[in-house]
Amino acid sequence: MRRKDKEIKDKEEIEEIIKSASICRLGLSYNDIPYIIPMNFGYKDNCLFFHSAKEGKKLDIIRKNSNICFEIDIETKLIKNKKPCSWGMEYKSIIGFGYAYIISDFSAKKEALNTIVNNYTTGSFEFNEKAVNNVEIIKVEIQEISGKKSGQ
Repeated sequence: MRRKDKEIKDKEEIEEIIKSASICRLGLSYNDIPYIIPMNFGYKDNCLFFHSAKEGKKLDIIRKNSNICFEIDIETKLIKNKKPCSWGMEYKSIIGFGYAYIISDFSAKKEALNTIVNNYTTGSFEFNEKAVNNVEIIKVEIQEISGKKSGQ
């Protein structure tokens, strides 16, 4: 990281950013062409979870290349100055890398759905068999993660 003064090294602070966010941008690549998708997500045990339709471009890419990158940011605010080239930004963000897998086990899918829902509300939910079978669950095992903040 070029700006070491902005680096977040504390694992708890990085996890707090993850838990505070509502969107995770998932970066995929196939045939050297990048593909980025903003997604709702859940986080547990150093893994990210996403739900998806049963078919689509992101699933096709993951099946061919499970290497992913992700980005999460919170508390973004533009700081204006008299000269636009002197403007700045307040933010907290993380970038990470990992491997994506599609979960097929029914009970693991239900647990992942609860993890995703619990990123937005509290409680435990029951998902009927049809609902669980109508979605794919993408699990990302995080291999590397870094955080950065400015103006905080």
